[in-house]
Amino acid sequence: MATVHLRIGDLVWGKLGRYPPWPGKIVSPPKDLKKPRGKKCFFVKFFGTEDHAWIKVEQLKPYHPHKEEMIKINKGKRFQQAVDAVEEYLKKAKGKDQTHSDDKSKSDKGRKAAKPMKIIEEDDEDAFKGGSSDKEQTDSDPEPSSVRRLVAGTVSGFKWESSPVKDDPHFHHFLLSQSEKPASSMEPITKRLKIIEEDTRSTSIQAADSTAINGSITPTDKRIGFLGLGLMGSGVVSNLLKMGHVVTVWNRTAEKCDLFIQEGARLGRTPAEVVSMCDITFSCVSDPKAARDLVLGPSGVLQGIRPGKCYVEMSTVDPETIMELAQVITSRGGRFLEAPVSGSQQLSNDGMLVIVAAGDRSVYEDCSSCFQAMGKTSFFIAGEAGNAARMMLIINMVQGSFMATIAEGLTLAQATGQSQQTFLDILCHGQMASTFVDQKCQNILQGNFKPDYYLKHIQKDLRLAISMGDSVNHPTPMAAAANEVYKRAKALDQSDNDMSAVYRAYIH
Repeated sequence: MATVHLRIGDLVWGKLGRYPPWPGKIVSPPKDLKKPRGKKCFFVKFFGTEDHAWIKVEQLKPYHPHKEEMIKINKGKRFQQAVDAVEEYLKKAKGKDQTHSDDKSKSDKGRKAAKPMKIIEEDDEDAFKGGSSDKEQTDSDPEPSSVRRLVAGTVSGFKWESSPVKDDPHFHHFLLSQSEKPASSMEPITKRLKIIEEDTRSTSIQAADSTAINGSITPTDKRIGFLGLGLMGSGVVSNLLKMGHVVTVWNRTAEKCDLFIQEGARLGRTPAEVVSMCDITFSCVSDPKAARDLVLGPSGVLQGIRPGKCYVEMSTVDPETIMELAQVITSRGGRFLEAPVSGSQQLSNDGMLVIVAAGDRSVYEDCSSCFQAMGKTSFFIAGEAGNAARMMLIINMVQGSFMATIAEGLTLAQATGQSQQTFLDILCHGQMASTFVDQKCQNILQGNFKPDYYLKHIQKDLRLAISMGDSVNHPTPMAAAANEVYKRAKALDQSDNDMSAVYRAYIH
């Protein structure tokens, strides 16, 4: 195979992990952004998104020779938008070249020979965003604040020379995380949080945009434990380790710990041992029974709790379970926080979860760097432990009901002779357009039900939400109807597939 020589300015296809090849352009990285050690790589800016990443040379292919091949294997809407952005970029570049050539020929006629000047042509930012603007950006302009942390390894902090978009609060948070001043990264979380007062007089606290997306987190010096390495827990632990936290892991199936041990984690033989070794221990398991067993069972969490030890329950369970666990942990002098997460396996891997917390506020603050590593945003719900569980069950009730409705629409379109792809295209251009809808529907049409969020877990959340409604005499007829569809899907052996496999309940 012939060696392909790449350089800054080349259009390429970049492959990162499990993501499909995506069109991008090799660009110069920010001045203070260090290149990862190891194999040769280039800094790539991807079209149709605001994503950037260091990509290894072997994961790059020239754009034009492989264009047709890539288009054949990827039919997604977002992918097509990215390809369209490339073509728009090429049109603009061609127009600029022509204008530059004409201007140069005119100026050369009336100008004497001068000392050569090095000209650096800046990237067309609009092409990468998939939009259009009259404003050209220069090398001193900051990159967008929503850059995902796709760089390999931990990246040192860096500061942009100027910040013309300071009015954007999200960008302001990004600058806080990137500043080279030690004071900003070491400030208490309360100084870097956006506080929102609600009509209920309870307070929810939204953390600044996660610095996990840019790799400049200052990890806590507290020892972190993590129990449960399932779909969500695995991604969380991986991001904690990448951001420099000291982590001790345990899982019921011990083999799942091996990969994280290789990445630098320590191994705990039992939940009790992990808690006794660590200052803050997180857990993320499947359901209320598993959460109780983990704490109250033989060699469980409770046996390792001592005064001052912190326990953070991240599982989505009912509020009664949370209140029971909070009581037994605090009765031993421990500190308790519930922090269930909204997201999926992919969002967990990307460090883009949404964390909803309640309980001991001081524990929430102690977990600041951990929450930044695993999520894009965190909220603290005032009031008693159990409030975060209530909020998360409501969120998942809405999501599960919505997914069932989308599946119903897809199958009704098919039954009435309509194109399911056209249904999806129309949906994705309307008010309900979202990454969730696009990805779930595309996976359904491709017959891909690999779990990103287990169907059995969303059905469990619906069941718990319905029970919660019953406890306060509040009707939940929509959730109840959706729950029955998921129960039918479970009867069709779809429990361990993705929640989108509820689609199969309509076609069998």
